[in-house]
Amino acid sequence: MAARGSYAKGVARREEILESALDVIGRRGYQNASLKEIAEVVGVTPAALLHYFGSKEELFTAVLRKRDEQDGLDPAFLGAADARDGFLEVIRHNTRVPGLVALFSRLSVDAADPGHPAHAYFLERSAHLRETIAANFTTDEQRPGLDPETLARIIQAASDGLQLQWMIDPTVDMPGIMAALIEALQHPAAAEASP
Repeated sequence: MAARGSYAKGVARREEILESALDVIGRRGYQNASLKEIAEVVGVTPAALLHYFGSKEELFTAVLRKRDEQDGLDPAFLGAADARDGFLEVIRHNTRVPGLVALFSRLSVDAADPGHPAHAYFLERSAHLRETIAANFTTDEQRPGLDPETLARIIQAASDGLQLQWMIDPTVDMPGIMAALIEALQHPAAAEASP
C-alpha cells in the first residue's frame, strides 16, 4: 500500500511542477524561466526537478504536452464539426501566452535533432494536426490539385510561420490571416470574387 501512496504523491508532485512551469514560462517567457525559479515556486531544489524529468529539455517537452492537454489544444480535439473555428481559437489563445509560443517555437527547432527529448512529441503532434486538418478542412470546391495532405501541410506551415512573425511583431493578426488563407484554399471561387 505504501508504494501506491508514494506513487500517487510522485504523480501529484510532477503535476504541481508542470503547473508551476506553465505559470513561470507564461509570465516570464521561455528565456527567463530557469530551473531554479520553477523549483522555488514548487518548493523543491533544481535537482529535485531533474529527478522527475531528467533534464530541462524533458521538463519543457512535458510542459508543452501539459499545455496541449490543459488548454484543450491537443490537435486531436479538432475532429469536431467546427474544426476550422477550433483551430483558429487555438491561434487566438496563443496570442495570450507568448512565453509558451516562444518555448514551442524554440523547442521545435531543437527537436529537429532525432536525439532531442522533444523530437517524438513534435513528430506525433504534427502528424495528428495534419490528419485532423486533412480530414476536416477539405471541401468539394477546394483548389484543384490540392490534395488533403498538401492542404494540411500548407496550413501547418503557414501557422508555424505566422507564429514566428508574430513573436517578432505582435501586431501580426495570426487568426485573421489564417482564416483568410483557409478560406482561399478551401473556397477559391469565393476568395477570388471578394475584393
